[in-house]
Amino acid sequence: MEITGTAQHQAWETRTLPPVEQLRPDLWSIPVPIPHNPLRYVSTYAFALEGGGLGLLDTGWESEEGWAALSAGLSSIGGGIEDLRGVLVTHLHFDHLGLAARVREASGAWVAMHPADVDVVRRLTTTEAQAAVDGEVAFLVSLGAPREEALSDVGGAENLAGFSRMAVADRLLEDGDRAAFPGWDLRAVHTPGHTPGHLCFAEGRTGLFFAGDHVLPKISPNISSGPGSGRDGDPLGAFLTSLQAVRDLEPTEVLPAHEWRFRGLAERVDSLTEHHERRLAELLAAIRAHPHSTPWDLAAHLTWSRPWEQYARRMRIFAVTETDAHLRLLARRGLVVGSGDPVQTWTAAVR
Repeated sequence: MEITGTAQHQAWETRTLPPVEQLRPDLWSIPVPIPHNPLRYVSTYAFALEGGGLGLLDTGWESEEGWAALSAGLSSIGGGIEDLRGVLVTHLHFDHLGLAARVREASGAWVAMHPADVDVVRRLTTTEAQAAVDGEVAFLVSLGAPREEALSDVGGAENLAGFSRMAVADRLLEDGDRAAFPGWDLRAVHTPGHTPGHLCFAEGRTGLFFAGDHVLPKISPNISSGPGSGRDGDPLGAFLTSLQAVRDLEPTEVLPAHEWRFRGLAERVDSLTEHHERRLAELLAAIRAHPHSTPWDLAAHLTWSRPWEQYARRMRIFAVTETDAHLRLLARRGLVVGSGDPVQTWTAAVR
């Protein structure tokens, strides 16, 4: 795998914000900071449109710092928020969609997403923050969390207040649809897994592949179950299928939303696939060693980037729900069996 975003990579290594970069005569990357997050920033992409104006791919986290960074980035390329005609959003997470409502209000730009993520956003914006907290706590309890620890990890309703202000897209993009960026040939590629409606964009004119969070050069995106996924949902299975769907595209360059640009999509897809197969094998071994365990219990027996005792709040929620996503795929493969109880426990299947 070849690093092509050398300035981005250097900034990642030095834990600084990368510069605004002109990638083509009509394309720029603009980093927008993410407060209090190890990912540090999201790369938004600005497109010069045929006939005038700009298009934007992702917007960044909604904050005054983020708004200032996006505004300054557009100004540095000779434009401004008011020049935006349309916004493509790869997926619903706050570091991608967060500023879209403010951008739309300031510019009149349309906002486009996949309908599966639009449905989730619509629920988030119409659900009271306390009800959303209650739903997430109940879901964690169903995964084996003690109620008091679930309440502590989720936190108060004020932590979710920003989600009620997210933009509900006014345009929908299905797999294979072309984005309305004049002068560009951006084809939407539906890649569910990280979210139900995650979109990548393959550009036919340049061979560029805008990967969102689907394929990142170093880390694996979080693949988790959630309160709306039901017991039959299989986000990890969807993610692995989505990886294979893009593996052989052979783009000239991969432009992800985090970390740095690179070449070698097939190699990175294979590495991500192998990572999850190793995690599935590790989880199966943990179930055999600790039968009748919940996802909450099993997460503590897996290998993470730091000692399990240091995990709390949102980091622990991500770890437990990712463990549950892996359990669901093991169950689909017939390797584990759930108890079927309201708080489900898991054992290895008898083979």
